[in-house]
Amino acid sequence: MKLDTVREEKAIENLTSRLTETFADIHTPEDIETAIRTARESFAGDPVRDYVPILIERIVREELTPKPDPATATEGEARKAKWTRPAVALEAGSAAEAGTTGGGGAGPVAPDAGLAGFRRRFPIALPAAVAGVLVVATVATVLVVRNGNDAQANSALTTVGGVIGSEKRAFFEDPDVRAALAKHGLEVTVDTAGSREIATSVDLGKYDFAFPSSATAAERILQPAAGRPAVSGKKYAAFSSPMAIATYQPIVDLLSATGIARKVNGTWYFDVRKYVDLAKANWRWTNIRGNTSYPVNKRILITTTDPRTSNSAAMFLAIVSYVANHNSVVSTAADEQKVLPLVAPLFVNQGYTDNSSEGPFEDYLALGMGKSPMVNIYEAQFVEAAVEKKLKRGMVLMYPSPTVQSKHTLVALNAGGEKLGELLSTDPELQQLAARHGFRTADGSQFANVVNQHDVPVAKNVIDVADTPTYDTLERLLDAVSKSYR
Repeated sequence: MKLDTVREEKAIENLTSRLTETFADIHTPEDIETAIRTARESFAGDPVRDYVPILIERIVREELTPKPDPATATEGEARKAKWTRPAVALEAGSAAEAGTTGGGGAGPVAPDAGLAGFRRRFPIALPAAVAGVLVVATVATVLVVRNGNDAQANSALTTVGGVIGSEKRAFFEDPDVRAALAKHGLEVTVDTAGSREIATSVDLGKYDFAFPSSATAAERILQPAAGRPAVSGKKYAAFSSPMAIATYQPIVDLLSATGIARKVNGTWYFDVRKYVDLAKANWRWTNIRGNTSYPVNKRILITTTDPRTSNSAAMFLAIVSYVANHNSVVSTAADEQKVLPLVAPLFVNQGYTDNSSEGPFEDYLALGMGKSPMVNIYEAQFVEAAVEKKLKRGMVLMYPSPTVQSKHTLVALNAGGEKLGELLSTDPELQQLAARHGFRTADGSQFANVVNQHDVPVAKNVIDVADTPTYDTLERLLDAVSKSYR
C-alpha cells in the first residue's frame, strides 16, 4: 500500500508547532525539531505509518518533559509521571506475545520508557500484522488510561457557564484551553451573542460570567437595562485586540496609489480621514485611475457587522466618529449631530450586515475579494487564522489610522466567574493559549512569540489609538445610525 506521506508530513508539521509552543520556556525550537527527527528516523521502514505521528509525540514529550524528583514529588505528580509513558498490556497466547523473543511469561508487559524500550520488547523484524497489533495496543492502552483519568477528573470539575462574543468561541472550544482550565477545577461552557446584545438584552441570570468584546459593553452590563436589574460583579480585562482591516494585496496596491494606504516598517496602515472624504464624495472603485485589478462599480466601503448588535461595528463607529469630529472624541450633543451625516452612510450603504464578527471574516477567508474587499475585524482574528494556516496568498492585514483598542473584559457574576476571570488574567498557560488565538495579554512576550513564529506582519506597538466615547454617547450614536436604516 502506498504511504500517505502528505498526511504524515502535515501531522508532523502540526506536532512540531504544538510542541514548540508547549515547551517554549525550556527548549529551543531546534532542540524540539531534533528530538522529533530522531524519533521519526527510528521508525524508518516500519509498517506502522498511520501511527507514527502519535508514537513520535509520546516519545518526544517524554524526553522533553522534566521528570519530578521522586524524593520531593507529590502523589499527583508521581501518578502523572507514571502514565506519561506508553504501556502495552498483552495476554498470554496473544499474537503479539508469539512474535516476541524472551519474556514469554503471561500477564502484562511492564511499562518501559521511550522508543528504546518499545524496540527491545518488540523488535522491528516482526511481521507487519504483528507490528500493527502492537501499535494499536500501545495507542489503545494509552487512551484507556487517559480517558479513565479524564473521567475521574471531570467528576470533580465545577461547571462555569457564560455568554461571550463570537470571536472568542474558538478559544473556549480549544482542547488545550479546556485542559488548562480543568487543571484548576473548571469546565467552561459558553453561548455566543453580539456584545451589544450581551450588554443590554441577554438574560444574564442563567450565567456565571459575561465576556463582551469591549470595556464599554462590560461597564454597561453593570448598569440596569430594560427589564433587567443592575449587575454586581468584578471586571477582568483579560485580553485586548486593536481593530484592524482584513484585505488583499491588489486592494492595498490600489489604495496605496490614492494615498489611503501606506506601508511603514512592513505594516500596512489605512488613512481613515481620506476614507471618510472619499465616502462623502461617493467614490467607487472604478473612480480610481488605472484600476485594472478590481474594476468593480461598487462604493469604496469597509464591510462591518451590524452596528445595532455587534461590538466590532461599534468600535468602527468610534473610529470614524473621532475622525469626523476633527480627531476629537465625540462628547456633546452638538458633536453627535455634526458627525452623524458623515458616519451613518458608511454603515447604511453596505446593505445587509452580519450580527457578529465571525460571519464577515469567514466570508473573507472563503469567498475572496469579490464580495468584501475590506473587512473590519479584530486583529486577533487574522492572527488566529495565520496560526491555523487558513490564510491564502495575497491576504493582507491593515490597521486603521487611527484605530481603537477593543478590551475584551470579563464580568464575573458570581464566585465561579471570578475564578475564571482571575485565571484568564494571570495564568501563564492560559495567556499563552490566548496569544495562540491572536489576543494580546498582560504578558506581551506571549503574543510576540506567536506572531514571530508564524511570521504575521502585525504592528508591534499600536501607537495611533483613538479614545472611544462614553458608553451613553456611543449608544446614542448607534441608535441614530440604526434609525438611518429605516
